[in-house]
Amino acid sequence: MLFMILAKDKADSLELRMANRAAHLEYIKGAGSRIKVAGPLLSGGDEPKPTGSMIIIDAASEGAVRLFCDNDPYATAGLFERVEIQHWLQVTGEWVPKS
Repeated sequence: MLFMILAKDKADSLELRMANRAAHLEYIKGAGSRIKVAGPLLSGGDEPKPTGSMIIIDAASEGAVRLFCDNDPYATAGLFERVEIQHWLQVTGEWVPKS
C-alpha cells in the first residue's frame, strides 16, 4: 500500500536539517525499493531553501510508516514541526507502471 509522508520543518531550522542530511539520506537509501519518490519541499523565491520533506513509500500499514518516520534521523534530531501520513493512490503520470 502506498503512503505519502509530508513533514514540515520547524522555523529557522536549516542548519539542523543540513547537519543531519547525510544520515537522513542513508536512512532513506536503506529503505530500498519501498521508497518510490522522496525529496525536500522548497520555499519560494529566487533562492529556494528546504522547508520540509515529501516521501511516497510502500508499506504494509500506517503504523509501519509511523515507525519509519519516527526513526528518521531528521525526526530524532527534532527537525519537524509536524508530520502527516496519508494513503496515496497512483492513478496517472509518468511514474505509474503500465498495466
